[in-house]
Amino acid sequence: MWDFSMTKALGLMRRTAPFVLFRIAVYFGISAAFIVATGTGAGIGYGVGVAGTDEFQVNTTFWGGAVGFGLTAGVLFFVRDYILYIVKAGHIAVMVEVMEGGTIPDGRGQIDHARRIVAERFGEASALFALDQLIKGVVGAITGLAQGLLTLLPIPGFDIVMGAVRAYLRVAVGLVDEVILAHGIRTKAQNPWSGAQEALVLYAQNARPMLINAAWLALFSWGLSLVVFLVMLAPAAVVVYILPGTWSAGGLVFALLFAWAVKAALIEPFAIACLLQVFFRVTEGQEPNPEWQARLSTASDTFRRLGERALASTGNGFAGQALRAR
Repeated sequence: MWDFSMTKALGLMRRTAPFVLFRIAVYFGISAAFIVATGTGAGIGYGVGVAGTDEFQVNTTFWGGAVGFGLTAGVLFFVRDYILYIVKAGHIAVMVEVMEGGTIPDGRGQIDHARRIVAERFGEASALFALDQLIKGVVGAITGLAQGLLTLLPIPGFDIVMGAVRAYLRVAVGLVDEVILAHGIRTKAQNPWSGAQEALVLYAQNARPMLINAAWLALFSWGLSLVVFLVMLAPAAVVVYILPGTWSAGGLVFALLFAWAVKAALIEPFAIACLLQVFFRVTEGQEPNPEWQARLSTASDTFRRLGERALASTGNGFAGQALRAR
């Protein structure tokens, strides 16, 4: 049914517990920032509304909270590359090292150790973020190619079914970009662009088992997130009750924030630990298939741009061959 061991994934989480705690601090800290900023904005709006009618006060309270929420979201948008660099890529780095039989420090030293690995492999945070965006684009193209093969089946009403399948697979492959980054860390690729391109070809030629396992993990992740959301509705309602004015919609928003924090801090790294097992096992001993390399170069402009970045960094090797094959 699936090709990963949940027991091994939990063991990997246990071995990297300092990073799990770090993720909890970061993502719940972000949720707390949203709540504080929203509450502060709502409080200011409530105070401004005292000078007007009750309806005016309700409106100023709402818009004050909305502005606080929006400003926090804006700050998060600008620091998203550093979260990827320090939190996500760092956790992947220590996971890979444990899976390869290496030893990692305990406590705070584990986070510093991971940061050094990421810096050695990917350089600056902005470069890693740019690489991650290119990888996501190519993963989408690979998913589209895999879906295209299924649409050839002459089954009545199949288009409707495939519409739902396509939507689900877009969600399911949400963590594959981090698995692609893990390949570069595992192989100690000196050129991260070339390492990512190689990993994407390996992913494409093993798309079927990767997509099946990603689909199972997406079902598990989102199902568990829904449970967390329902559980969090009660404490979120308490937070809304404390806020001034009428913020009935706030309970839903804050419950979503709490559920997102749990998903990002605990559920996602577990899913990545499972996907890493699958990817490393199915690609063990494989070389990138030139046919898939050519197919991706034809189907994806993003894959070609990735090759151009790789060629600009080395001028030779697998990436250079891919670019010259255009």
